[in-house]
Amino acid sequence: MQASIFNVRVPLEGGADVFLMNTFTDAQLIVSRDVTDLLDRLDGRVELSEAERTVVAQLTDNGFVVADRGAEREGLREFFRDVREDTETVRLTVLTTLQCNFACDYCIQGDHGDYNKSAAKMSLEMAARVSTWTEARLDALHPSRFVLTFFGGEPLLNLPVLYDMAERLHAACAERGITFLINIITNGLLLSRELVERLNPLGLNGIKITLDGDRDAHNRSRPLRGGQDTFDRIIANVRVVAPLTRIAVGGNFDVDTADSYPALLDFLAAQDFAPRLSKVSFKPVIREKAALAKGIIPLTVVSTEGKPLNGACMTSAGTGVSRVCDTCNFADEKMAYLRDETMKRGFTTSDGVHMGPCEIHHGHAYTVGPDGSLFACPGFAGEALQSTGHIDDRQEPHRTMALRNFERLAAWEQCRDCAFIPVCAGGCTVAAHNELGDMHAPNCHKTSFEAGVVSLARDAAREQVTA
Repeated sequence: MQASIFNVRVPLEGGADVFLMNTFTDAQLIVSRDVTDLLDRLDGRVELSEAERTVVAQLTDNGFVVADRGAEREGLREFFRDVREDTETVRLTVLTTLQCNFACDYCIQGDHGDYNKSAAKMSLEMAARVSTWTEARLDALHPSRFVLTFFGGEPLLNLPVLYDMAERLHAACAERGITFLINIITNGLLLSRELVERLNPLGLNGIKITLDGDRDAHNRSRPLRGGQDTFDRIIANVRVVAPLTRIAVGGNFDVDTADSYPALLDFLAAQDFAPRLSKVSFKPVIREKAALAKGIIPLTVVSTEGKPLNGACMTSAGTGVSRVCDTCNFADEKMAYLRDETMKRGFTTSDGVHMGPCEIHHGHAYTVGPDGSLFACPGFAGEALQSTGHIDDRQEPHRTMALRNFERLAAWEQCRDCAFIPVCAGGCTVAAHNELGDMHAPNCHKTSFEAGVVSLARDAAREQVTA
């Protein structure tokens, strides 16, 4: 009989009580210090009073006490196997194009002219083939739910493919009795009432747009390819479509823009569409290690020559619905600060704890590029040597090698007895690959998870007082 390795505790104000959380079972309790002292004494041989045995039984029911830590670790391995093999929900992220109408300074480093001439774009013929491939997956796995996410590049630059796949896969799911949901991750410039009204009957679940700080900060970071401002046009589009669908807002900050986000939050809170915002959350810009400049927080990878790497727009990842890489390598202090500021304005945001495991650990979450190549997650899309397959089942050595490499992902096994393994799984694989040069290495931001637990503890304490 031992205390679980997944227990986390936060002393509450006043010192008499402690917030106790188990990250594996998600059990959360406020207990007296006598209870945490009892947990510290458990070693399988301690003599317990009748009252203590009653408390231990309750703690065991909630996962705070386990019979054996060896068995608990085996339970963790089984948990990750179950995550990988689960077929209840099948997810597909489709990159309709790698082209983009924006010139984000952290993404393409000033290359405003020629990139779209060579960036890939899915054809209608390929869209039909991807839909057929998807139907085969649905027939093989028999899920109860199918989630289709459109991503890019800027996915709305290829509306014919988006509409074609949405209609085909809606019909396929209807025939099979499968719940069908559509998410879109977009920069918001091409959002329209026509788009939303056409997709709503097909299962539109929500749209994620990106605002990089207040008006001035956003316009500097995310201009059009011709240099024009984009903030007001995006807000106008959101105002039109917000009554029709859920809107999530994300943003990408660095040390120069992070302090503009409270002003953005004040602006959003004052808008008539504020109640329609399903989630608001922000994350840092990630840059390739070799391309880091002073003052930049180590998300979208650019080459050291300043040219785009023809990959997915990872800076826009994370719908708040399908959790496409919501937790990729965040700067702990600013993440915690902006999370608190977001909650102060009454917006739903990530609590800093319940974040994973992300889709790369799910065996039936697929990403398909414009040419039909398959990837383990959107962060690797466009990087040809990281393709794990193709929808036509072609057998090529580099794809086979990549598939085997991703199938053995288990960075968390190097994290020893860290309490946050069930929600972190060793960190973001994309960030580890780009920043550490090893996708199998842990990418640790434990302090941010700890800050998230502190926030949960404060909320629990307030609720207790109110009750």
